Amino acid sequence: MTGALATAVATGSEHELRVTESGYEFRVSESGDSPDLKSTPIVYRSERMFTPAMRQWFRAAHPVPLPAYADSSEFEVEFDRDVLDAFNRFMLNLMETMPPPRRGRVAKAFVLAYILHDGVRRKTGEPYVLHPLAVADRLRTLDMDADCLSAALLHDVVEDAGFPLEEIKRCFSPAVAEMVNGVTKLQRINVLSSSMQDQDREPSQRKAESLRKMFVAMVDDIRVVIIKLADRIHNMQTLDGQTPLKRKTIASETLEIYAPLANRLGIGQFKWELEDLSFRHLDREAYDEISQAMAQTRVVRERWAKSTRDLIQEELDNMGIKAEVTGRPKHIYSIYKKMERKGIPFSEIYDIQGFRVVTSKVSDCYAALGLIHGLWRPIPGEFDDYIANPKENMYQSLHTAVIGPGGNSMEVQIRTQEMHTVAELGVASHWQYKEQIRAGGPPNKELTHKVALLRALMEWNQDEADAEEYVNRIQSDIFKDRVYVFTPVGEVIDLPAGSTPIDFAYHIHTELGERCRGAKVNGMIVQLNYQLQNGDQVIIISAKRGGPSRDWLNAEAGYVRSQRARQKIMSYFRKQARESSISHGRLVVDRELKRYSVKYGFDEIAGMFNYDSVDDFLAAVGYADITVPSLVKKILDRERQEKEEEELNSLIASERRRASGNQNITGVMIQGEGGLLAQPAGCCKPLPGDDVLGYITKGKGITVHKAECSNLAARREVPGEAARIVPIQWNEERSDSFYNVQIEVKAYDRAGLLRDVTGVVADAKINMLHADATVDSRDSIATIHVEMEIRDIPQLSRVVSQIERLPNVRQVFRKVG
Repeated sequence: MTGALATAVATGSEHELRVTESGYEFRVSESGDSPDLKSTPIVYRSERMFTPAMRQWFRAAHPVPLPAYADSSEFEVEFDRDVLDAFNRFMLNLMETMPPPRRGRVAKAFVLAYILHDGVRRKTGEPYVLHPLAVADRLRTLDMDADCLSAALLHDVVEDAGFPLEEIKRCFSPAVAEMVNGVTKLQRINVLSSSMQDQDREPSQRKAESLRKMFVAMVDDIRVVIIKLADRIHNMQTLDGQTPLKRKTIASETLEIYAPLANRLGIGQFKWELEDLSFRHLDREAYDEISQAMAQTRVVRERWAKSTRDLIQEELDNMGIKAEVTGRPKHIYSIYKKMERKGIPFSEIYDIQGFRVVTSKVSDCYAALGLIHGLWRPIPGEFDDYIANPKENMYQSLHTAVIGPGGNSMEVQIRTQEMHTVAELGVASHWQYKEQIRAGGPPNKELTHKVALLRALMEWNQDEADAEEYVNRIQSDIFKDRVYVFTPVGEVIDLPAGSTPIDFAYHIHTELGERCRGAKVNGMIVQLNYQLQNGDQVIIISAKRGGPSRDWLNAEAGYVRSQRARQKIMSYFRKQARESSISHGRLVVDRELKRYSVKYGFDEIAGMFNYDSVDDFLAAVGYADITVPSLVKKILDRERQEKEEEELNSLIASERRRASGNQNITGVMIQGEGGLLAQPAGCCKPLPGDDVLGYITKGKGITVHKAECSNLAARREVPGEAARIVPIQWNEERSDSFYNVQIEVKAYDRAGLLRDVTGVVADAKINMLHADATVDSRDSIATIHVEMEIRDIPQLSRVVSQIERLPNVRQVFRKVG
């Protein structure tokens, strides 16, 4: 489309509202007054708004006499005054952040949305087009780009008006069309998940998590999910037009699926708003009670908050720290959860008001933290350093709670401006960053890296505590390796990418997989090797009896992708030939025993493989579940182990005789017995509680090493030395020995830091041998060394944990060697 996009003229006046390819502008009278759109009839005129393909679609979609504008390159459309007012406000706000050419594309999307939704009203009675306009306006507050705003304005035209997706691509861009298509696809999830909830009333945690995964897996552009979140916020704001049961169903879905999804994306302002809106409809009585209680104390609270905020700002200015201090009340739902968690009434919630300090650099964050702790007493256990240890959604900030003015507890968050942007906008900050680059600003590599991680982090599970497993799950790029499909009743099934209807059937139940004879996907019959796609709804066609086909195991035919289904099919055929497999397995084992001249019974070898039944073991050999190489290795390893145990027992007996007249160190046992001369290794300095191994020296008894000691590992490689390395244990009943231990503390320097560290050691009643501290003036990092006498690892761990909780402490570790 070329030339002027649209011109809305206020006829009968000198005011003109003009929308063109180059932007959006007002033309006002010579007096300079702004146009009074409420008292002026607005007429829309367009040049080449409709392509020939669009006019053809209009003819097919409208059996009634064709509108004049569908057959003409110039036409007029009456604008609803309320709609045009809302559009005015939206575009005036957009002028502050978006340059004219891109504003013109957004205005073009609005005009098309208005025409396609013309005459349609929501259940609230307002024109339908106000809904996509509200969604786009909400995304504007996140500084989303022009393509995203255009897609938001058009997000319902395919589903509700049947407008061709190809025309959106032609008139706007492939990106806009893909986003509109993505939102349209997500509508199916809403329909099916709603039917699932009608059965279950409330979504289970597992189903809610699966739906959140599917939301992300089904779209290639994460902006689709952000549009959907904004769409849900406006739907929640206008939920009063629904029935009470429908309101509760939608609110429950929002709280279980959409609010956690906003949190995964790191969009804090979306998360709390979705939570509060859901809570309002799920428990109106509790919502109103907290809301009214907050309103009653608002005047006193705001006066207290202003004086506290001014005091913090003044102290920061005096220290030369450039920062902005803001006060904020807690959100209603978070207050409710705290009341519920602690079992206390609203009157006992003292930290309703919080404060946020936004600085320009990281070092100022820690300096501001020291200032806050200097002004008021910190509350023990309430300090969290999310700058050094970011949350899984890349949130970074310092959190502390103090007893503030008047004895009121208050929370203070301290972060840099960049951290604040990511905290508030989350993954949406990526598009704000792109706008900065377009404007000629410098690229921010760290922010780009964080945004790239956010997509992977949406798979994160709060119960997944193991850090290594968590990292591995991110690296596996879970969304590319999984596919999410629906059962006929709307339950979400998680399968490996490339899975087929057979994989689906076996996932539901083994018997359904064995009797599978065909499948329907989205109502259409498909081949059994059809690869399922995200969002497919699958129905299995089964026989009353029968079993799987051996062809399903042919990898080239592509019938089975999941290991689960393959194992079930193989298990079926194994059961058909168990007797012949046992006979074949017996021949294999007997042959290998004779070949290697090993004298073990079948029952002994079955025990080596953890089989209680000899027949089960022989069948596994016959099925080739236990291969011949693994069988031989297990037998020969057992024979070698028995010989080594004999040599070890001989060495220990010799050392016990040698040590009978010597003084032993206490605290270790070998093979459950003491009485041996033992000494700690100087290379790794083991402590009671460490995993340890013993090394039988020649004439000097046993040397105790940490299990991961590199010196010990080197000795294993020396011929004949491996037999001298023996398992040992600490004797928990003997704890009268002390060990010299050194720890190193890294922290941002502050007054009283060394005193606090040594105070922790003294409070634990531990004898301190030495302490010193140095400070690197370049980054104000203090390094403290402490040497002390420790009884065991648990005692050391307690001291280290207490030091780590001290303000400004970044790292504490034990020095070895």
